[in-house]
Amino acid sequence: MDLIKNTFWNPKKHRIGFFAVVCATIILAFCPAFTQPYTTILLASILMYVIMSLAWTIFSGKTGYISLASAAFYGLGVYGEAILGSFIPLPLVMVLSAGLCFCVAFGIGAITLRLRGVYFTIFTFGLALLLQNFVLWFEIKFYHTKGRMVVPYEFRYVFYCILVVFVVSILVAMLMKQSGFGLALDCIGLNEDSAAHAGVNTTMYKILAFAISAAPVGAVGAAMATRVGYIDPGIAFNMLMSFMPVLMAIFGGTHNICGPILGAVALSMIEEILIRNYQEYYMIILGLIMVVAIILMPKGIVGMFTSVIEKRGKLVGGGAP
Repeated sequence: MDLIKNTFWNPKKHRIGFFAVVCATIILAFCPAFTQPYTTILLASILMYVIMSLAWTIFSGKTGYISLASAAFYGLGVYGEAILGSFIPLPLVMVLSAGLCFCVAFGIGAITLRLRGVYFTIFTFGLALLLQNFVLWFEIKFYHTKGRMVVPYEFRYVFYCILVVFVVSILVAMLMKQSGFGLALDCIGLNEDSAAHAGVNTTMYKILAFAISAAPVGAVGAAMATRVGYIDPGIAFNMLMSFMPVLMAIFGGTHNICGPILGAVALSMIEEILIRNYQEYYMIILGLIMVVAIILMPKGIVGMFTSVIEKRGKLVGGGAP
């Protein structure tokens, strides 16, 4: 009950952020009407990465528990659309996929979030591989096939479905940032033992945050499945979907909502340019960019700009406290 009471929306604290979300949503909503189909498809991919980076930051950015389970939840969403897409519309499949991922993450979190450090990271990495191999075995054993066809949708329709998930994800991240729930997660990230001694139910907060972060990933997986047409376990549970959100969040900065958004947009654009021009070498170049960025900007893009502004303010103020 205390968790529910402490997790609330304060309009005064979120007024500027809410206004920015409304403006961004309006601009994005009109983009398909004035841009080429390629641009709309590219925007959908960028929004997908933004959603996944935000979802990762909601849990891992605050608690310090590095999760590599994004590919597992993304794959569940993909298979949700592949199985149910012939019977029910895409928005409902996205809602059901989000609910499934929430429940799966809640159950897994209840079992594993007593682990700490690298043990939890290894488990989440193995979860995606486990689901990938289990689904492959299940498909071959009972359906005598490796993959499935997915019902296609018009690209603008898919874009608007992803846009809705994007808006919801940002609002949830803003809600958690200034709420008691977010404060509890920050305390866990700073010192979990101290948070527990202060009366924070650390296990329950971690489980809920992990489950909340899984839901949008499942929803966006269901939407993106319609763009592929054919899926199999290797496509659905691609491990890049676990690593890319982490890299994007770190590249942008994990201590601010703007960080994962900027990181996802920047790396998505860089990845698109490299794939189009240097397809054989783009992974090597992208890896080098990430290594250099982490060395030069350990706090991400947002952290770097914040540090520059603070230093400039001290210089202008003559070093006065």
